[in-house]
Amino acid sequence: MNGIAYFDLSTPRRIHVIGIGGPGMNAIAQVLCEMGHQVSGSDIHESEVLDRLRALGVSISVGHDATVVQNCDVVTASTAIPVANIELSAAAAQSIPVLSRAQMLSAICALKQSVAVAGTHGKTTTSAMLMHILTTAGLQPSFVIGGDIHGLNLGAGWRNGKHLVVEADESDSTHLALPLFGSILTNVDVDHLDHFATFDNIVESFEQYVKKIDGPKVMCADDAVTAKIATSQACRTYGRSINADVRAVNVVLADGRSRFDVEARQSGSSSLQVLVGSVDLPLRGEHNVLNATAALTMAMELGVEFVVAAQALSSFRGVARRFDMRGVDDGVTFVDDYAHLPNEIIAVLRGARDATDAWSRVVAVFQPNRFNRMSVMSSAYADAFGDADVVVVTDIYSSGTTPIPGVTGKLVVDAIERNHPGKRVEWIAQREELVSFLASTLTTGDLCISMGCGDVAHLPDEVISLRQSNRANKARKR
Repeated sequence: MNGIAYFDLSTPRRIHVIGIGGPGMNAIAQVLCEMGHQVSGSDIHESEVLDRLRALGVSISVGHDATVVQNCDVVTASTAIPVANIELSAAAAQSIPVLSRAQMLSAICALKQSVAVAGTHGKTTTSAMLMHILTTAGLQPSFVIGGDIHGLNLGAGWRNGKHLVVEADESDSTHLALPLFGSILTNVDVDHLDHFATFDNIVESFEQYVKKIDGPKVMCADDAVTAKIATSQACRTYGRSINADVRAVNVVLADGRSRFDVEARQSGSSSLQVLVGSVDLPLRGEHNVLNATAALTMAMELGVEFVVAAQALSSFRGVARRFDMRGVDDGVTFVDDYAHLPNEIIAVLRGARDATDAWSRVVAVFQPNRFNRMSVMSSAYADAFGDADVVVVTDIYSSGTTPIPGVTGKLVVDAIERNHPGKRVEWIAQREELVSFLASTLTTGDLCISMGCGDVAHLPDEVISLRQSNRANKARKR
């Protein structure tokens, strides 16, 4: 490993998780429970996630209570939990160790040959693909990733194999804390400037991250920053670039699928790539071609045969909130996606129109995320919606950040209108008005894509419900 002593989870412990319903913490809680630890947790709201954890045997309280940490061996808390939280205070008063999310995840990673997926975009889908390939190959990997995998309906699990597939989050430098055997680095883009301050600092963090890894490193040759980092590393590159060690070629995007051939050169060789086989991926978009190529490259580095990896990818059903088909109502198709950064939005909208799509319009509904992100990045969204016919922007989802005077979703609208004065852009801040607008505006043949990492995920259901209600009311009045 690296000589650092991590909290010992090799024997059963009594562990309390504060903020257990959050996307990162519920995955950790599930894994800890499946490892055999006695897990309890608290959160401020009931949710389906809490019900799922209760079914595993996790004791959960809604609301915070100082008594719940008594007799615990360790407490861990989400980054969203304030330092003055009464459970954290009680743990400190009783000298109970308190681990951050990064520290607890590191302790979990230390027990396996952990392989991470890091980078600004594509982490969740790529890590889910890798997990699926290793599972299909019979390797029984454990996994902690940032979204529910379709077919499993969960994003974490503890299994008997030697590998752990983990998503390495850079937002709070968790990626630098993890003890890792190997890693995929997908790309490096501008984000989390509230933590890093500058893009140079982001790049430096990923340079440090890669240097720490002694095992297989898989890095994208198509991303300028990642490709540059790769030049100083013993690694395997992937992408569509002619310089990639593992290359996706002859890409065909049609019927909501991505079909491509894979060429590869032998490790350590400068010889030309040799065709190794084909992939038929039931996901759309060139970004998913890259995600799949990354996953199969790492899988092959871990000893999985190409034919096994390709076959696994052909049955991969995707991850929740990644071009997630949410329903068709009266000729309108509703899709939901987690895309919240400019390059993610570009990729999703480009992927929405493959060779066989015939949407009359693509209507993009965007919920900006985090006041601090929008205060410095709103102008970066100006050209992100080029493949949408109509853009609808709602107000900012805070994600626990503090409102900043003058910082609203209107900043994104203004940026788009400055660069694309003829584009139809709507600014609708209020949710009720947004739902009503979409219900009445969408027509047969439209594709409506809701995007963002907040509660916009519920929007398709709300719009479909109102459209159905409106039709029922009209029918009664006839």
